Formats: sequence, structure tokens, C-alpha cells
Amino acid sequence: MSNIFDRTTASVDSSQHPLSGLWKPTHLQRLHYGPDSVKKNLLECLPSPTSQPFIVTGSSLATKTNLIKSVEELLGSKHHAGTFSKIGQHAPIKQLDEATEKVLEDENIDTIISIGGGSPIDSAKAISYRLNERQKGKFLHHIAIPTTLSAAECTLGAGYTGEDGKKTGVAHPALAPQVILYDSKFALETPAWLWLSTAMRAMDHAMELMYHPTATEMPCRWMAMFAAGELFRNLPKYKEDPKDEDVITRLQLAAFASLGFLALNVKGALGLSHQLGYALGSPYQIPHGITSCLTLGHVVKLKAESSADDAAQIARMAPFIGVQVSGDSKKDAVAVGDAILELVKKLDLKTTLTDKGVGKDQVHTIVNLATRQESGPVYDKVKELVEKLY
Repeated sequence: MSNIFDRTTASVDSSQHPLSGLWKPTHLQRLHYGPDSVKKNLLECLPSPTSQPFIVTGSSLATKTNLIKSVEELLGSKHHAGTFSKIGQHAPIKQLDEATEKVLEDENIDTIISIGGGSPIDSAKAISYRLNERQKGKFLHHIAIPTTLSAAECTLGAGYTGEDGKKTGVAHPALAPQVILYDSKFALETPAWLWLSTAMRAMDHAMELMYHPTATEMPCRWMAMFAAGELFRNLPKYKEDPKDEDVITRLQLAAFASLGFLALNVKGALGLSHQLGYALGSPYQIPHGITSCLTLGHVVKLKAESSADDAAQIARMAPFIGVQVSGDSKKDAVAVGDAILELVKKLDLKTTLTDKGVGKDQVHTIVNLATRQESGPVYDKVKELVEKLY
């Protein structure tokens, strides 16, 4: 993580220059959205009339809602090859191993349907990766049905928790889902705190793409600004009425806009807020939506104060999220960070590491995991930031 504050990077075809660049899209074939989009469109999203899809999800959706049963019934005995419903938070490797073995038992399985948040979606990608490793050339057709706003369905990477409790992962262009179904009926089953906090994860994507050294100007940064604006407008509306399906759909599309245009040629991790999220998430069992609530506003302010280039990019967000533009990039960028912190408060998501049971004796471990450094100027700045989270 030596480039947390240094924007220099290996040359790639995507942009620092706003009017010169290359955007390489993933192989996404279909994006359905709106109420009942699963019921209306799932079967026609299968890659063939004889497809055998396997469902990957978590226990809460399987046992506390009728969503999984409804998808199984929709597929019917003709298509449904099985369901694995034990994926836990941060996708523990033990459960991933078990799910992979289930898929390997049936050579007719050609499709994986992930239903849930980031953990089931990333697990489905990881299963596909492992299947291809064992049976060369057999990546699974992936249909994602997200029930949170974490936007894992938008990427070609799969994060999971290793036996040491730390986040690890795999990536390959073939892992990006071919189909995404945003169904507001499915989102109605998501607890409000989870929906709101994962929306802040989407905000994290949008903000950190603005200063990512290889994010493309078009469409990545343009859509990131749109996403942030939609999130700022619609999250308070959702908090007032979590059953408003128009607002839910707008938020789903904002989550897609935050990360759905990432491109195959973006290089490296998203940024410091994400790196801190990985350092805090799996090791301390803090959901990634909550880690974004903790870190993002502070990281944005730190980036604004540490780099004129980053400040200029962050400042572009100001008019989209309702921040008065002064013309001073640093001032406006800091104001964007303050607006994020204020939104977290307004949504009743403000928390501390103390609240989450993380002792102050863990500061060095957290900073080291996020920066891969033991000391130095970057380490010191990040340490100061982490200490503010208590």
C-alpha cells in the first residue's frame, strides 16, 4: 500500500487524463431491475434450456424469509440442482470449501445463482474460480440477486476469510457475473440497518474511485458522482420509509453506478478506506458496511489534506451531494468528508471501534494490515486516523 498518498502508478490504458483513456467493460450481459424482476426474468437469464443452476446464499435468507424457496420453486425440478445456505459473514473458507465440494458432486451444474449480500456473491465467484482450477475451462455462468447495496456483483474479485481470520481473495475477468437482477421485493426482506450501512459501502466505492489512479473518467468517475448524489438524496427517504420500492430501486441503481463501471483495466485496490475496511472487517467481525461508516469520511478528509490532485477529484463530488462549492478544491474536498460524516449520523449509523469491542492495543495491527508498513510518514498519518475511530 505504498501508493496510499502517492498517485504514481504503473502505466495502464485507463486514465489520469480526463479526455484520453480506455474503458474495458466486464462481460455483464443483462441487468434487470424493478419489482418482481426475478420472477419475470430469471428463467430467460439461464444460459441454456437445460441449465442446472446451484443456489448459494446465507442461513438468514434461507430460514427467515421465503425468498430462497421462491427461487427454488421458480426453477423447478427441471433446473434446480441444489442449494447451499450456510455462507456466513465475510465468507469463511470452511463454508466455501463445503459449498465447492457440493458443486463438484454434480458435473451437470453450469450456473451459480448467488442470493444475498457480498458474502454469498463473492463465495459464488470463488466457487467458480475453484471449479475452473480443477476442471480447466469451466467457469460457471453467474446470476447475482443482491439483497444489500455492497455492490459485490459489480466486480471480478472474490474476497473470503482464510483460516488465519484475515481477508484474502481471487480475481479473474471470468468471475464477474453475467447477469444481475435488482428486485425491490427481495430488498424488502433486508434489515434497515444492513441496507443503510451497505449503502455507505457503495458510497465508499464511489468516493474512492474518484482518486483511484487508474479509474476511467468515462464512465467510471461520471457514474461515481451520479451514484453519490443518488445515495445522498435517497438514503434519508429510505430511512423514513423502508418499504418505498421506488426509493429502494433508485438505491440499487446507485449501488450499481458506484462500482458497475469499474472496468477490467483498473489496477490495484480501491483505496485507504477499503484497505482499512479489510483490516477491520474479518479480523474483528465488523460488517463492511459498518467499516465504511467508520472510516470513509475521515479518509476523504485525510486525502483532501494530503494531496492537491486527490482534493481536486474529491471536490468534484461537492455539487452532486449538496455541498456549497467555494472554488477552493481542498476546502470543498474536506467539506465532502464532513458531509459523509454528517450523513452517517443522520442515518443513525455512527459508531466507534470501542463500541465494536476493538481495544486500543490493536491500533498497530490495524494500521499495519491496512498500509503494509511498520512505521514512516504514511503509517503515522493512518495511525492518527485510526485513533480517531475510538
